[in-house]
Parts: sequence; structure tokens; C-alpha cells
Amino acid sequence: MNQNTNQEWLFEIKPKDKFFKLHLKEVWLYRDLLMLFVKRDVVTLYKQTVLGPLWYLIQPLFTSVIFTIIFNNIAGIQTGTIPPFLFNLASITAWNYFATCLTSTSDTFKTNASLFGKVYFPRIIMPLSIVISNLIKFGLQILIFIGFYIYYLSIGEDISPNRMIILFPLIIAIMGFLGLGIGMIISSMVTKYRDLTFLITFGIQLLMYVSAVNYPIDLIKQKMPNYSWIVDYNPVAYIIEFSRYMLLNTGSFSISALLYTLAVTIIIFMFGLLIFNKTEKSFIDTV
Repeated sequence: MNQNTNQEWLFEIKPKDKFFKLHLKEVWLYRDLLMLFVKRDVVTLYKQTVLGPLWYLIQPLFTSVIFTIIFNNIAGIQTGTIPPFLFNLASITAWNYFATCLTSTSDTFKTNASLFGKVYFPRIIMPLSIVISNLIKFGLQILIFIGFYIYYLSIGEDISPNRMIILFPLIIAIMGFLGLGIGMIISSMVTKYRDLTFLITFGIQLLMYVSAVNYPIDLIKQKMPNYSWIVDYNPVAYIIEFSRYMLLNTGSFSISALLYTLAVTIIIFMFGLLIFNKTEKSFIDTV
């Protein structure tokens, strides 16, 4: 009896007594599971499709072509010395990473309810795996952007990256954590309010049009100064603008706007994690 009492357990599962916790130690212990979920997300998404991973590349290319035809050729939106297609490709590549992180994590509890109800692991691993797997897709799309960048250079277009491109990894991290934070908030609310599932796609489309994805951020300030506050307080718009500024040396950049975007991202991520931790304790009864 004493031998069993003094036995040291490898893992101990007990009720969570903290309202807010990052679970960093648990995530590290379950890192193999995290990588397994990442592999699952990357491999199974387009499994048994004809084109397979090529869909990662087709979507931003076709979207950029359509944006170029509609917004630049028909609507006449100017992109300065930057080729409109390259301008749109840079914007869409950045937007896709943020939007996919948000939409994929916003249904975490509902989609994985059966798994969560059978086995224990840190629930934060699931949305984290989505952000990491989308980062791989983002890397593939960046390679396509680089390919077209080299092509336009070869035909004599006056384009060059800005020296602030060294901060581009920070912008990528902000995109991922902002999408993760909003996604965790929505995912926690979906357990009680299923209507949000139907609104998320519509909301993402609206957000894209007020985030300066298909036009320079200064354009709305010139054409519609009374509504420029929509962009001024929108951290996603700054993320897209910073991406274009670093990759194409066009648009605007300011440290104050970067610090504002970073602060909003941290606040939303912390708030999302707080709600996520609270919801995971009882969601199985309501989902």
C-alpha cells in the first residue's frame, strides 16, 4: 500500500484551478500530438482531390486576377508604379493567412466535440495546430509571390522590397495570433450561439473590404475622409498595408501604427485565451 502511495506519476490530470493559463508546459509535453494535428491538417485537406496541394496556389492566383480586372482595370484603382497584379497578390497572400486562421479556429469546439469528450489533451493544441499548418500554406504562397516578383523584375518593372522587410516575420506572427485570438473568441461563443457559424463567412467578406486588401489604405482617406476611421482603427488594415510596404515598398508605415496593431493583437489574443480556457471546462454540456 505504501509503495503505491509513494509512486511518482509521469502525468497528473487534475481540475484546472486557474482562470487564465497559457498551458505552455502542457503544449510542450504534447508537442508530438501538435505536430500530428499539423500533418493531418496539411495532408488531409485536399486528399483525394485531382490537383491536391496545387489548390494552395490556385486560389490566391485566381483571386488576384479577378481583383486586377475588377478593381484596377474596371474601377480604375491605381497602384502607383507597382503592377496591379503583384499589388493584389501581396495583399491576398497576407489576407489569406489571417482569414484562414480565423475561420478555421472559430469552429474548434463544435468540430472536435467528439474528440474532446473522449480523451484529454491541452485543448489549445487544436487551434495552435491550425495556425501552424496555415503557416506552411502561407510559405508556399509566398514562394509563388516571389516567383512573380522575379518575373516583373526581369521585364524591367521598378519594384524593390523595403528595408523594413526585416520586420516581416513580426507581421506574420501578428497575423497568426490575431486570427487565433478572434477565432478562439468566436469558437467559445459558437458553443451557445450557433448562429455565429452562419455569420462568420459573411463577416469575413465584409472585413476584407474594410481592411484595404484591394486598394491602397490612403485611397479611402482621400475619397471618403468621413469614413477613414474604419481603416484607422482596423488592425487588419495595417497588417495588409505593412505587408505591401515591406514586400513592394509602396504605401505607408509608422511605428505608432505598428505598436497599436501589436497592442490590439495581444489584448485580443489574451482575451480569447481567457474565454477559451473558461469554455473548455463546460462546453461539452452545451455543444
